[in-house]
Amino acid sequence: MSEVHTSDIKVIVFQLKDEEYGIPVQQVRSIEKIQHITRVPRTISYIKGVINLRGVVTPIIDLRKRFGIEATEETESTRMIIVSKDEIEVGLVVDAANDVLDIHSDMIEPSPEVVGSIEVDYIQGVAKIEKRLIVMIDLDEVLKTDDTLLKVSL
Repeated sequence: MSEVHTSDIKVIVFQLKDEEYGIPVQQVRSIEKIQHITRVPRTISYIKGVINLRGVVTPIIDLRKRFGIEATEETESTRMIIVSKDEIEVGLVVDAANDVLDIHSDMIEPSPEVVGSIEVDYIQGVAKIEKRLIVMIDLDEVLKTDDTLLKVSL
């Protein structure tokens, strides 16, 4: 798969508020309905807690909080996208998981300086597909919890 730069990227498209976001399908383990989340005291504010997913304790991140978007009630369409990074599985709570798209790498433009209220650090680029704009998130940045990032987000 060394031809990634000149080919299609398969992307899971999900929704937060009125915006659509994309994450490469190879980083996604599964999409689950929202379930009971056990809160963990003294964790970072955007970590909702943990779930037991098929025998594995999985931390759950509230992407609305992580991105600085106001909270909303969970609905029937609320989903947890289980992603995998460096052998660690994490769940991302999103408003809805919309579809799977093939996005040609030429359609992805570098992230603009300002994209709504979302910190540009979390964005890899923006894909234009017909009349849709899909913000491609940088999973490395979303999951990063080192001191420098925490100081910025506090």
